[in-house]
Amino acid sequence: MELLINEQPLLCRNLIEVEENSLSENTDKIILFEQTPIPKAVAKLAIPTILSSLVMVLYNLADTYFVGMCNDPIQNAAVTLAAPVLLAFNAVNNLFGVGSSSMMSRALGRKDYDTVYKSSALGFYCAIISGALFALACFVFNAPLLRMLGANTETMAATGEYLKWTSIYGAVPAILNVVMAYMVRAEGSALHASIGTMSGCFLNIILDPVFILPWGLNMGAEGAGLATFLSNCVACIYFFVLLYKKRKSTFVCVNPKRLSLDKNIICGICAVGIPASIQNLLNVTGMTILNNFTSSFGADAVAAMGITQKINMVPMNIAMGISQGIMPLISYSYSGGNHKRMKGTLMFAARASLGFITVVAVFYYLSSTQLTEMFMSNEAIISYGTKFLRGFCLGLPFLCMDFMAVGVFQAVGMGREALIFAIMRKIILEIPALYLLNYLLPLYGLAYAQFVAEVVLAAAAVIVLARLFQKIEQQKVIAR
Repeated sequence: MELLINEQPLLCRNLIEVEENSLSENTDKIILFEQTPIPKAVAKLAIPTILSSLVMVLYNLADTYFVGMCNDPIQNAAVTLAAPVLLAFNAVNNLFGVGSSSMMSRALGRKDYDTVYKSSALGFYCAIISGALFALACFVFNAPLLRMLGANTETMAATGEYLKWTSIYGAVPAILNVVMAYMVRAEGSALHASIGTMSGCFLNIILDPVFILPWGLNMGAEGAGLATFLSNCVACIYFFVLLYKKRKSTFVCVNPKRLSLDKNIICGICAVGIPASIQNLLNVTGMTILNNFTSSFGADAVAAMGITQKINMVPMNIAMGISQGIMPLISYSYSGGNHKRMKGTLMFAARASLGFITVVAVFYYLSSTQLTEMFMSNEAIISYGTKFLRGFCLGLPFLCMDFMAVGVFQAVGMGREALIFAIMRKIILEIPALYLLNYLLPLYGLAYAQFVAEVVLAAAAVIVLARLFQKIEQQKVIAR
C-alpha cells in the first residue's frame, strides 16, 4: 500500500517542518485543548466518542436482536458464550490504543511532536502484529477455547462458527480499527474517530438481517459474525483514507520509517497500556466465570444473561465514552501544567455522567421486563432476563465513578493505580462475589456481583482522585 511504503514521508513531516507549520495547521486543536470553555470542550470531545460507543453497542445489540428473531436459544447462546473472546480484543485495544493515545496526548501537551509520531507508529504496527497472533491462537486452540467458554455439545457448533468470523478471520481488523480510533481521538479529532467507528457499525446493522434471518442467507450466529467482520474491515478502510487525506497535518503516523523501539516510548505506552490491558483480561475472566455458572442452568438462562448484558452495555458505554472522550483534554492539561482546567474538566464530566446514568438505571429497573421482551418472546428467557437486568442496573451509578477515575489515571500516566482498581474490581470483589452470591441465591445472585464490587470501587475512586488533586496542589506550592 502506497500509504505505508511511499519513499516520501507523506504522513510524517520531519521535526523541523512540524515546528514551523504545526501552529498554523493545528490552531483549532490548540484552541480546543487550551482556550475553549470546559463544557464546550468536553461536549466536542465526548459527544462523538459517546455516539461511537453507543453505535458499537447497537451493533452488538443488533447481533443479539436479529439472532433472537430466529427464536433459537442455541444461536443466541452462541453469541453470548463467544462474548469473552471479543472482550479480550479490548485487552489489546487498551494496551496499544489507550497506551499510545495517552502517550500522544501527553507529548502534544509538551509540544514534543517527534514522540507523538513515534508513539502512534508503534501502536499501529503492534496492533497489527497482536491481531495476527490472536487469530492464530484462536485457530490452533479452537476446541479447548470453546470448552473453556462454557460451550457444550448443544452450543459448540454455533459458537465455533460465530468465532470463526469474529476472531480467526476478524481479529486484525477488529483490533486495528479501535486502536486507530484511539489515536485519531488523541489529537483532538474526536468526530473523525467516531465517524470511522460508526461507519462500520452501521454497516453491521444493515448486514445482520441479510446474513442472519431466514429470508436472507439464514446463517444464524455465523451470519452475525460475518457481518461483524465486514464492518470492521470497512472501519479500517475509512481510517486509512482519512490518514492519507490528512497526511500533511495529522499527528497519527503509520509510516514504517517512524517505527522506533525507543525505550522511553515503549515504557510510556506500557505504563498505561498494560494495566488497562490487564483490566480487560480480568473482565474476560469474570465474564467467562459468569457464563460458565449460567450455562449449568441451560440455554435459556445463557440467552437471557447475554441479552441483559447487552442491554446493560448501553449506559456502561455512555459512561465509558465520557471517560474516554475527556482523556485527551485531561492528558493535555496535566502535561501542560493547567491543573485548574484538568480538575474543572473532571468535575463537569463526573456530574453530567453520574446524573444521566442514574436516570437510566431507574428506567432500566422499572422497565426490565419490557426491555427483555424486545429481544426474545420466550417466556422463560423473559423471566430470567427481568431478574438479571434489575440486578445489573443497580451498579450503574457506582460504575460510572469507577470508569471516570480509571480514565483519569490512564490520562495522566498513573498505570499502577489503574491496575490496582482492575485487580480490586475482579479478583478481590466481583469474582468472589459471583461464587458467594451464586451459592446463596443460585443463578439470580450472579447479577448482583457487579453491584457489590462497584459500590466499594466508587468510594475508592473518590478518595484516590481527591488525593491526586491534593498532591498536585502541594507540588504547586513547593514549586513556588
